Amino acid sequence: MGLSARVLAVDAGNSKTDVAVVTAGGEVLGTARGAGFRPPAVGVERAVDALAGTVARAFAEAGVTGVDHVSACLANADLPAEEEQLAAALHARAWGDGVDVRNDTFAILRAGVAEPRGVAVVCGAGINCVGMRPDGRTARFPALGRISGDWGGGSGLAEEALWHAARAEDGRGEPTALARALPAHFGLESVYALIEALHLGRITEDRRHELTPVLFAAAADGDPVAGAIVDRQADEVVAMAVVALTRLQLLEEAAPVLLGGSVLAARHPRLDTRIRHLLAERAPKAEPRVVTARPVLGAVLLGLDHLGAAPGAHARARTHWGG
Repeated sequence: MGLSARVLAVDAGNSKTDVAVVTAGGEVLGTARGAGFRPPAVGVERAVDALAGTVARAFAEAGVTGVDHVSACLANADLPAEEEQLAAALHARAWGDGVDVRNDTFAILRAGVAEPRGVAVVCGAGINCVGMRPDGRTARFPALGRISGDWGGGSGLAEEALWHAARAEDGRGEPTALARALPAHFGLESVYALIEALHLGRITEDRRHELTPVLFAAAADGDPVAGAIVDRQADEVVAMAVVALTRLQLLEEAAPVLLGGSVLAARHPRLDTRIRHLLAERAPKAEPRVVTARPVLGAVLLGLDHLGAAPGAHARARTHWGG
């Protein structure tokens, strides 16, 4: 395709959505931000309806009514069947001639590498890992929570911290500073009071994530229970990365391992240090680094890859997002 070809890039996460219209030369014509993308909560059609308003604003800024290709990296596109369903829903909107849908973890991976090669582990509300090679091969996990063997992420860490705090307070578990620190965060005097407030909805479900930084603070202060939880999270991150590297036959060669999502991007010293130590032991040629570029950049670059854009186009797009 020529330089007049255009890509609609979509990075739709649980909490926010970024879209951009970009030429095949990497020039950004329009951008827009919208609310989170949550098909499991509202259904595919309503989720895409909400996305349509954000796309319309980006199209208006770009002065276009359609593009040649839609590159969409979407939260909750965890299985190939879900990717196909979402791709069909986006194609029905006629925003572009072609549509590629991937899990949003691929956006973080592509944003952090010069070519589509490497592994990314994302630890935000949940945990996920994907890998890819330039020949199109990928490695991935269902990433559906405990039913698919996952452990951790911000929500999982908060739940684990609460579990240990409750058992410490009532005597079933070993003492931990979490029994004081978690309720104190909400101005409460006991874990029992916190449990009651959560159960009765006086503290809403969406505030549980506030307990994750409290866990990391307790670990940094030397609490053994909190430290063990943080260490386990590092173990899980490395386990996923090593499996993905092995599946893609990248374990024996230099390959980037990108760390993204709010938990990993925070660079908590204990977590970050243990991840790098374990990778050095189990995948000594891996090159770990934290991705700070906006994930929508990854969706843009995947779209440019699809168009066969020249390297200069990728560099131009990276400059726009500081990636």
